[in-house]
Amino acid sequence: MPDSPVSALRVHALAVARGDRRVLSDLSFTLAPGEILHIRGGNGAGKTSLLEVLCGLRAPAAGRIEGQPTAAQRHWLGHKNALNPVLTVRENLVFWCALNGNDAAEVDAALARVGLKAQRHRPCGALSVGQRRRAALARLCAVSRPWWFLDEPLAGLDRAAVHVLADLLHAHARAGGAAVLTSHQALPDALACGVRELELGR
Repeated sequence: MPDSPVSALRVHALAVARGDRRVLSDLSFTLAPGEILHIRGGNGAGKTSLLEVLCGLRAPAAGRIEGQPTAAQRHWLGHKNALNPVLTVRENLVFWCALNGNDAAEVDAALARVGLKAQRHRPCGALSVGQRRRAALARLCAVSRPWWFLDEPLAGLDRAAVHVLADLLHAHARAGGAAVLTSHQALPDALACGVRELELGR
């Protein structure tokens, strides 16, 4: 975590639009450092759109956000893992670090932490769906950033990988970081402890 204090994310009367249609209106909440927020809702409820607005990838239709993290303060993990199938797992992570102007010193430790040490020299195209998701999650460990925005991070993960994600999230929160993740379903027990929930569409 950075030495400088991280501000809380304060959302005031937020409205979110997709195209010319508002999918969310009058949404207000605060997320402080050390907290994890689970945004839950059915298909089309606006989970991904809201996540994009919160992290600055999409402008709100109305309302305001205070304490929004800068690009250098946030990790974004979307539906797609953004991995080159020809490059090895390690090469993908080193390339991602270089692309973002970060040192790659923690790459091997990051891969070990998500359980991919043995696969680090395999092309990403040869990995299983769950292994590719783990490779994407390794970015969270390779570069320390206080804000994590994770869109459906459970997709493709087996039980062991869910426990890896739970460990990463809770260690991040204990260190003073914050995270927002989306899912259309309830979180597994390994993840749910201490996580706030925001249900959309109610």
